[in-house]
Amino acid sequence: MSLTRYALRRLLLGVAQVVAVATLVFALTEALPGDAAVVLAGDIPDEERIARLRESLELDRPAVERWADWLAGLAGGDLGGSLVSGRPVAGVLADALPPTLVLAGITLLLLVPVSVGAGVAAAVWQGGLLDRVLTTVTVGLYAIPEFALGVVLVALFAVRLGWFPPTAVGAPANLLEQPALLVLPLVVLLARPVCSISRLVRAGLIDALGSGYAAHARRLGLSPWRVRLAHALPNALAPAAQQLARTTDWLLGGVIVVESVFVIPGLGTLLNDSVAARDIPVIQALCVLFAATTVAVNLAADLAAYRLAPATAGAR
Repeated sequence: MSLTRYALRRLLLGVAQVVAVATLVFALTEALPGDAAVVLAGDIPDEERIARLRESLELDRPAVERWADWLAGLAGGDLGGSLVSGRPVAGVLADALPPTLVLAGITLLLLVPVSVGAGVAAAVWQGGLLDRVLTTVTVGLYAIPEFALGVVLVALFAVRLGWFPPTAVGAPANLLEQPALLVLPLVVLLARPVCSISRLVRAGLIDALGSGYAAHARRLGLSPWRVRLAHALPNALAPAAQQLARTTDWLLGGVIVVESVFVIPGLGTLLNDSVAARDIPVIQALCVLFAATTVAVNLAADLAAYRLAPATAGAR
């Protein structure tokens, strides 16, 4: 199968997955107790006031009709308006996007070199002290949930030692203006994916170095590092590329946890607030954004794996 046909097939599947996620999210938010009208009515709701709010917000229309209108608007790029603030959902997302982009972007920039470097080092010195230390650390870190790790890091490095700010409360809108604030959140976001990807790279590289083509390259007189990096590493990276895509799926959820722990006003915090307020259009738009990001990253990873190992990826 050609790369173009493979990419088109995966893209069509991704579009169908995004539509399915949008429909599922709409159904789940409809099943939540209460609605935005009840939340806006306050602590002592008045039935007439709630009825008027439902009518003004068009929540009294049948769910199927509202779902069809929202899906049609989504196809035209219209995300609708927030039921709570009345602002366009696109503007609400744009305001909350920069902190999340900073966290996710820096995490991905650091993730690849750190995890690949650790995996290569462990494979090259297999069985040595460095390999044992890396294996012990990665297994231990992977076993710690993100929320627990975040709380421990805040208690130790922020509260006890005072090295880093504990939260983003009072921080500038641009998090890059206060880099110290990013250190603990980035450690939490990097901990588990570095562990999983580095172990995959280690295992794949050890397997590739023991293969026939690596032995043949050595017989041709190629240097050990050229054999490792130019011949063995590309084959070891194919499963790691797919794991990187799955890590991005996890990263979307991890950002929500990290933003909650460190009080960072990004998309994760917006999602929590929108669920509490039953702001269905914002919830739907966030979930569609996360789904589209997941599909795009998985498509890129599948194409990378197809280039590195066509036979394995084409069989998926």
